[in-house]
Amino acid sequence: MQNRLFLFSIFGLVVSFLVAGCAVSDVGPINRSTSQLFAFNNHFVPDHGDDGAMIIGLAFSGGGTRAAAFGYGVMRALDDTIVDEYPYERSLVDNIRIISGVSGGAVLAAYFGMKGRDDYRDFRETFLVRNAEERVRTNALSPAVAIGVLNGGANDRSSLARWLDDNIFRGATYSKFDWPNAPSIWISASDIYNRVPFHFSVETFAALCSNLKDVRIADAVAASAAVPVVFKPISVASNHGACTYRQPDWLSRVMADPEASYRLKAYGRALHTYRSNNVNFIKLLDGALTDNLGLTPFAMARASAQTPYGPLSLADAVKLKTFLYIVVDAGREMEYPWVKELQGPGISEILGAVTDTAISSSVREGFDALKLATTQWRDELIAYRCGLSAATVARYRGSLKGWNCRDVRFHVQRLSIQDLPAGMAASFNEVPTRFVLPTEQVDQVIAAGRVAFKRNAVLQNAIREVQSDAGVKKPVSPNLLQQNLSSSETLASGPL
Repeated sequence: MQNRLFLFSIFGLVVSFLVAGCAVSDVGPINRSTSQLFAFNNHFVPDHGDDGAMIIGLAFSGGGTRAAAFGYGVMRALDDTIVDEYPYERSLVDNIRIISGVSGGAVLAAYFGMKGRDDYRDFRETFLVRNAEERVRTNALSPAVAIGVLNGGANDRSSLARWLDDNIFRGATYSKFDWPNAPSIWISASDIYNRVPFHFSVETFAALCSNLKDVRIADAVAASAAVPVVFKPISVASNHGACTYRQPDWLSRVMADPEASYRLKAYGRALHTYRSNNVNFIKLLDGALTDNLGLTPFAMARASAQTPYGPLSLADAVKLKTFLYIVVDAGREMEYPWVKELQGPGISEILGAVTDTAISSSVREGFDALKLATTQWRDELIAYRCGLSAATVARYRGSLKGWNCRDVRFHVQRLSIQDLPAGMAASFNEVPTRFVLPTEQVDQVIAAGRVAFKRNAVLQNAIREVQSDAGVKKPVSPNLLQQNLSSSETLASGPL
């Protein structure tokens, strides 16, 4: 009997090897060659009720469904906050102009970019409470999974990317992000050849002789979430010579400047390799490997700006009074039991700790770099505004009434587990990094996002100033705010 079982096991293993050997992995490329390059309309077109006094940028971190749910809770809190009542009611969501996302955060960023401020609210039912791992092979004991891992990853595009395309984005490409009043959507993966963030941007794909508008949103999001070993790298074709791409002047100046940003130089070198005859395919993995908060695109947009006010327009620069950049970090703060013992940690614990250490260090450095960049930007913007003529100011503002060239307030805030009450934080820490969670856990993480936003004193004070400037008659009262916090905390601190 034992011999028979052994023979059956050997036969099953051989069949698995044969099946794996005959299967064709769906790893890309996700782009196609073109000789006609396309550019998005980069000019934001505000609705007629937007006076341009407030601009919001959002960055959603990685962290699977936990990150998407936490970010969604923050979005709903923004949606509930009224900042203008004339000529009609407008919430903070109406002022969002930039959204970046990595991994789970990229799902939310892309969904909002595709659906818009009025139709994104079904994100919970459409994605958060569903099983996005439905087609993902995760059984470590499966011979097919073991073979896949040895060949670069257990899953290819037929798993998560296909599921996202079939169930969430419905075949939509980046052209769906190009609509009037649309915010800029920045999704990042990691270029593991050049060891830099890979930005799904017009500039990046122009260097590849491809049009970003033809790339499926699901492929970009899946690349951003391609955890090493679990997923094979997703490929992007380098169609060198297929078009007449020319490196932009600003990047040429950066590459020639010994004092220029190291980050920008790395980006420039990556674009150069995309044009090399020795490179046919760029391999992409999880964006968290190089930038778990998705902050690099904004820092690069500012560093590459040709004006003191870029990436804003001149009209934006004149009208702006309040700029909020909210970084939504769904990372956990793990406690390791091996700190209590002389022996350990074991190999699996070491690997986990090394990954957490690298990502945490990257998060801190990225956030500090963002704050420094925005502080410098504010100073340059004020200097520029104060040098404008009265005629120019009047042309863009409509009048000089209330004009103060120095009245520009920048607030960069990180919302994280540290903004939660102790009980809620402990529960949040238990939520795994997966693309499937129990419904109760999803709702508790959404509530945690709301609470984190409402407990941030800097953001709440900034919002009250905006409401006061706009003459909002019914701002959120302290009693109502406390009532909402109490109910949310009760919900989110329950057992997970």
